[in-house]
Amino acid sequence: MHASEPLPHFVDDYLDHLYEVHPTGATMDGVHAHDDLVEDYRRTAVDAHVSALAGFARRLDAIPSAHLPLREQVEHEIVAANIRARQFELEEARSWERNPHVYAETMASSLAAQAIFAYAPEAERARRVLSKLRQVPRLVQAARDNIKDPPAIFVKVGIDTWRGTMSFIDTDLPRAFSSVDDLHLLSDLADACHEAVQTIGAYVTDLETEVRPKAKGSFRLGRERFERKLRLDEGITLPVDRLLAIAMRELAATQDEFRTLAGRLNGADPVAAWRAAKQTHPEPGTLISTARQQLDELHTFLSRNPVVAMPESAGVTVAATPDFFRWSSASMWTPGPFEAKPSRALYYLTDVDQKWEPARKVEHLRDFNLPTLWTISIHEVYPGHFLHYQHLRRVDSKVRRSTMFAPASYMEGWAHYCEQMMIEAGFGKGDHALKLGQLAEALVRLARFVVGIRLHTEDWSVEQGVRFFRDEAFLEEPNARREAERGTFDPTYLVYSAGKLMLLKLRRDWYEQQGGKPGLRAFHDALLSHGAAPFWALRRLMLDGPSDVVLE
Repeated sequence: MHASEPLPHFVDDYLDHLYEVHPTGATMDGVHAHDDLVEDYRRTAVDAHVSALAGFARRLDAIPSAHLPLREQVEHEIVAANIRARQFELEEARSWERNPHVYAETMASSLAAQAIFAYAPEAERARRVLSKLRQVPRLVQAARDNIKDPPAIFVKVGIDTWRGTMSFIDTDLPRAFSSVDDLHLLSDLADACHEAVQTIGAYVTDLETEVRPKAKGSFRLGRERFERKLRLDEGITLPVDRLLAIAMRELAATQDEFRTLAGRLNGADPVAAWRAAKQTHPEPGTLISTARQQLDELHTFLSRNPVVAMPESAGVTVAATPDFFRWSSASMWTPGPFEAKPSRALYYLTDVDQKWEPARKVEHLRDFNLPTLWTISIHEVYPGHFLHYQHLRRVDSKVRRSTMFAPASYMEGWAHYCEQMMIEAGFGKGDHALKLGQLAEALVRLARFVVGIRLHTEDWSVEQGVRFFRDEAFLEEPNARREAERGTFDPTYLVYSAGKLMLLKLRRDWYEQQGGKPGLRAFHDALLSHGAAPFWALRRLMLDGPSDVVLE
């Protein structure tokens, strides 16, 4: 009998394949071997990837897991689910065949990562951007060839995303490399930007005039595929009826808490109370300094209180969103966990443009009201995504360190959990407005939980989703519509709330097994030491005995 292939050897091969097929994901992981490439969506490439995944599945099946150490048994199952999830996306969900947004988002993220992460000299990154821009015709042609019978909402969102990408390339991207002193390179970059914009513009016109009027496809996954996607992507095995009941239970409880707190603030109805709280915001020109002060306070609190370990890092720079990225109001760019050397992360915030009319300035800053800005800073930086990545860098397992395997329910669940946990740990010292902001964000995430399920497993329309966000999460119309539309192409955006609930259950169960003795920091340090993994895997690694119930 031949000895089976060692699991770590298989993981190395599989991860190398994923990096080659998903070069943008490789960059986000901190691996730069494919930085000059853009994902290849041509049908031949898709078919080759499908075939390769089938081959990897057979190789993994040939590695018996029963006699592996517990850690490798868990990782064997994580990798198997990852392969099946990718097969499901390519062969059954087929977003590459239904949604032009996929192509635009790929190009925008691929370019932005090279512009923002200073992992290499600027001229070197500019050459990689040049290479990517020259692949725009291939990407657009693949979209033209592949997109068949798309849902109308996918075409609408795709047009919007492509327009944003086109504006980014035309107006903003050249500014990212304006200090490069190689005139020949800058000239080539300008020409490539112009040609890319022309190619994208022609495709957008076709989407508007040819594709959109005929678009009649359904965006719905349907119950069976929705449940399978959740099982493969996130390890959630509950049926949608049970998930919906959990979401409605949590939504009602959070609404009650929101209303009670609003009454304490000013006795008004919740919408009026939240509207009043949003009037407290940074003055024009002070958004960046306000956020810097917030991070200092958060860092001090975490350093002085037993909440979570604070690994050494290159730190975070809070900065005004650069001109080439000003279409984004807030973004966190953290170097990947495999980056060769620590480099500073960037927390970008978009302050008002002094050329704007006064009313627009006020409206913009209302969305950065202090309770919301605190919640964003906690979620994105301390102790949310940024601190999470610092712990990931210390994990010795490629499976549980790479973001290519990381379930969104854990990554986003951790950051969303931190918003609530920090207040419970004493941050803010009873600031009711801060708590109201945290609850407002929780309501939006719980509304996603409900709307995502009902859009894809029931007969809900986007308009019904808009009304739900407006009436149940107290969102204003534009934001409610944006959230409901997102649910059509991001069906499992319930991962924020579901992840937080799974994490809270794991914490309760861990405390119970520990006899209630260890504190919050002991739990968080134990959790983060296991890297990014589905909650079923974390439970198997952290709890004594079988415990497969991740959510209840």
